[in-house]
Parts: sequence; structure tokens; C-alpha cells
Amino acid sequence: MDTMQYHLYKVLEAFADSIIIVMQILTILMVCYYLFLSAVGILRRSRGTLRRDPEKTFAVVVAAHNEEMVIGPLLENLKALEYPDELYDIYVVADNCTDHTAEIARAWGVTVHERQDQTNRGKGYALEWLFDRIFAQDKSYDAVVIFDADNLVKKDFLSVMNGRLLDGCRIVQGYLDAKNPYDTWVTNSFAISFWMGNRMMQLARHHMKLSSILSGTGMCISYPLLREMGWGAHSLSEDLEFTARALMRGVKTQWAHDAVVYDEKPLKFKQSWRQRKRWAQGHWDVAGTYIWPLFLKGIREKKWAYIDIAIDLCKPHIVLVSAVNFALTILDALLGEGVMTTTIVTNALPGYFWWVVIALILFVFPVLSFLRDKLPWRSYLGLLPWWYPVFMYAWIPILVAGFVHRDRREWSHTEHSRSLNYGDIVQEESV
Repeated sequence: MDTMQYHLYKVLEAFADSIIIVMQILTILMVCYYLFLSAVGILRRSRGTLRRDPEKTFAVVVAAHNEEMVIGPLLENLKALEYPDELYDIYVVADNCTDHTAEIARAWGVTVHERQDQTNRGKGYALEWLFDRIFAQDKSYDAVVIFDADNLVKKDFLSVMNGRLLDGCRIVQGYLDAKNPYDTWVTNSFAISFWMGNRMMQLARHHMKLSSILSGTGMCISYPLLREMGWGAHSLSEDLEFTARALMRGVKTQWAHDAVVYDEKPLKFKQSWRQRKRWAQGHWDVAGTYIWPLFLKGIREKKWAYIDIAIDLCKPHIVLVSAVNFALTILDALLGEGVMTTTIVTNALPGYFWWVVIALILFVFPVLSFLRDKLPWRSYLGLLPWWYPVFMYAWIPILVAGFVHRDRREWSHTEHSRSLNYGDIVQEESV
């Protein structure tokens, strides 16, 4: 190697080392920030919504695609909510259905709109189509509440949302629980991740007066706001997209820890892979559009709420950077000197730092979170076997696949195999 080649090599090596150091610093800052958020969610007490006399009116919207197995129990549940019948109406959009979803829904006496559009497919398009039809009616409402067809809803859901609207909230996300948390190791892992997210992320943001994030179901949106700004969310993560769109207009998503909706989780890992890959595709799509506008808006207005959501949109980037950094660190340890990596930042930390982080994320914080929410004893058992860590680390290849296919917007339908009713949920929670 001549002198010029040697100097070029050293420049490239220094450049690569600089990039890796930046990656390590960003990873550590992100980890510390989310540990802080988690601690806030766990330590701060959750106060219930102040209940008020029923006053607000609701258009309860259900998005359905080939949901004949689950639509009936949900509509039975919704018609029995502890809220005056005259203050809410139920609408079902039967989107590109080829089964008996529409007929079953009509048998429950709700308003059904059937949509056939093979070009603009997906929940986002279906919701926008239905909203336009509702807006065209003579009747208006105070808010729109959105559920998926496989959900069940705690009977005081609308009462809680009534209170939050009377408090001045314009967008509210309810607590997302699992309808079938103990069916398989996959449903159990899904449930654990949602239970943790509810308290350690959503509730923490509520306590810090930041914006929570819509979760696709259990969403309550002010009718005037929705009519003013339109739905306009067509990505595969339409909930995240609408959260970002509203926040760009200065409207935060509020959190209602006591408004509970039960969501059916996929039974098999392959099903969960497809669903999470769709979420990842949508996340990459929304991140590419909103990270910098939100970040710059937060800087200009000196408001952390915008920066916080911009950081959340960066999570897939940081997860993949962390995985690459970990792989390079292992490679460096195996091959010794001469490898074009550096662990200068991670070496500056105590040797047990990452083991403590892993223990906090996978075991300590979940247990504390479950204790705070008074979850049943069976909830803790899922933390003991191998499956929850496997489920979580599977996010790494899922995020890679989502990035590769981020421009695709084909909607993948999650099949349902169980038809539970609200009484089954009440009985399950009492065990």
C-alpha cells in the first residue's frame, strides 16, 4: 500500500468511526429518553376521567372487511353501552366484503354503507369514504368514535369520552387491551407489549402534557375538527398519520386510561408478522413525511410535544442502527484490532449498562406496569418463558422488511378465528 492509499484508508476509517460514534450516541440518548418516559408512566398515578351527565353526541363508526365472524358480538356490545341511545348512532362501512358482514350488521339495526373499490383499498380510504357520507347528512354530532370490527368495548367507553370532550379535548385515544391475551404465546406477547405501551408511553405522555398517539381503534375525534381538516390518512398506519397531521395543526391527541377497548390479537406468529410488517411499512411512510416538519415546528415554537412525536417516528431508524452497532461491536470483539469500527462510546459506560437496560425493558418495567394497572396474575406468566423476548426482537427483521416495501400500500387482512362476546371478556378478567 503506497502513501496515498494509506492516507485514503485512514480517512475512510476515521469517517466510518465517526459515523458509528454518532450512531452509538443517538442510540444511548434514545434509550435513556424512553427509560425516562417509562419511569414517568409507572411512577405517576393514573386519575380517572371526571364523569359528567351525558351530553355529547357520537357517530360510532366500525370499519369492516369480511368480518362476519366478529361483527355481531361487537354490535351487540355497542348497542348495550351505558350511554343514552338517542345520543349515539352506529355506522358500519362494509369495505370490499365478499361475505355476510353487511347482512349481519343490518340485522342489528345499524346503518350500513357498502363500498366496492378495488383501486383505493384499505381502512384509511374506507373511513374517508364513510366520513364523507356522514358529513353529507343533515344530522351532525359532537364527535366520531372509531372501532375495528374485531373489537369489544367496555360499557362506559362513551361516558368517559363524554367527560374528556367536556374537558375540551378534541382527539382522544382510549386504552387498548387484548380480547384474547392467553390464547397463544403470540397473543400473550402482543398483549404484554400493548399493556406496557399504554402505561409507559401513552400515559407517560399524558402526564407530561405531550401528545399521545392514535392506535387505530378506540379513537374519539371531534366532529367539527374532522370535518374541517378531513381524514386524509391513506397510509398503512392511518392512525399514526392522522396523529401527525393533527399535531402539525397544533392539536394534540389526549389519552383516556379508563376508556377501554379490547382488540383481537393474531393467534400465529406468521399472522403477527404480516400485521406488524404492515404497521412497519406505514411507519416508514409516515416518518418520511413528518419527521422533519414536526422537529422543525418544535424548534420554532419551542414545544417539546412536536419533537417527541418526531423522535417516536425515528424509532425504526434507531432500532436498526442499534442492531447494526451491536453486530459491529460483536465483530470487533471477535476479530480484534484492524476492524473499521470503534466502541469508544459504549466502552465509556459501565460494563453492565446494557444488561441493566435489557432487564428493565423486558422484566422490571413490565412487572411494575402490571402492578400499577392491577392486571390479573396470569399476565405475569408471559414474562417468564422465552417467547416475549423473541416476539420483541423479531421487530428487527420486520422493520427491515417494512423499509424495503415501504412504498407498497397493499392492505393485508388479519383473519379472525374466535367470536367472543363482552360477557366472555368480563368472565375472563374475573379469573
